[in-house]
Amino acid sequence: MITINNHLGTITYSKQFFYSLIGGTVTNCFGIVGMNAGDAKQTFVEKVPLKFIKKFAEKTILSEKGVTVRYKNDKLYIDLHISVMYGVNVSTIVKSIIHKVRFAVEDETGFTVDKVNVFVDAVKV
Repeated sequence: MITINNHLGTITYSKQFFYSLIGGTVTNCFGIVGMNAGDAKQTFVEKVPLKFIKKFAEKTILSEKGVTVRYKNDKLYIDLHISVMYGVNVSTIVKSIIHKVRFAVEDETGFTVDKVNVFVDAVKV
């Protein structure tokens, strides 16, 4: 949950808000089969010693159903794990998702989205 205080009052954004906004934006893009709940990082993290994980830790506000949002230095960092349709141009789809997610989040919240990472975990027929 992110809370912003300004001269007009307090605004609180919930985890569910970010998941709905980003997940809805991504799944409405052409060529997307779905979001992947698990990600490849989970396997990697199990093999890395805990002291290295703590060193690079950031504040994660949401990690659910293929969407991870980190809030650091008043900027958002978004990771997406998706499955795409076989036969589509993956590069074009990824560029479209990055543009649409950045626009949707910045338009709805006013936060600056510093980076959107899209991981294509599967290609499905």
